[in-house]
Amino acid sequence: MGRDPSPVLDRYPPKAPASVPAPAIVPRVPTSPAAKPPAAVPGLPTPPPPLLSLERPFDIDEFSQLLGETAIRVTVPRESLAEVLRRISEFMGFGIYVYSVTVRPADSDLLKGFVVDLQRVDFSREQGRWVPFVEQGASDNPFGPGASR
Repeated sequence: MGRDPSPVLDRYPPKAPASVPAPAIVPRVPTSPAAKPPAAVPGLPTPPPPLLSLERPFDIDEFSQLLGETAIRVTVPRESLAEVLRRISEFMGFGIYVYSVTVRPADSDLLKGFVVDLQRVDFSREQGRWVPFVEQGASDNPFGPGASR
């Protein structure tokens, strides 16, 4: 049980231990769960902020797997917005799931992303309009839980 060895290590072997600088030892200050975090120890430099963000890029296929849920909210990059809207309309084309779709700019002044809200709806014949979907339970009957067929 295990993974194949990394081809990166074959091409770039690890450095010898003598050439790797030893990490600085920072004294650990004991704290209780209710205590506030300790202030910076004088004389020790504060660590720099991280340079890389570990935010995953938007994946259209991953988004498509969310379709079928009752409510979905996702931030979409500008270049993917047209494809996301195409996939939503294609999914609704089956007629089983219908969504109320709201698109608004993300909280940024650069218009690099848009927030897409999907709310599943059903048509109410009594009201003559689309209303929010209400879960009525599961059924083995393909015509729904209240069907007589």
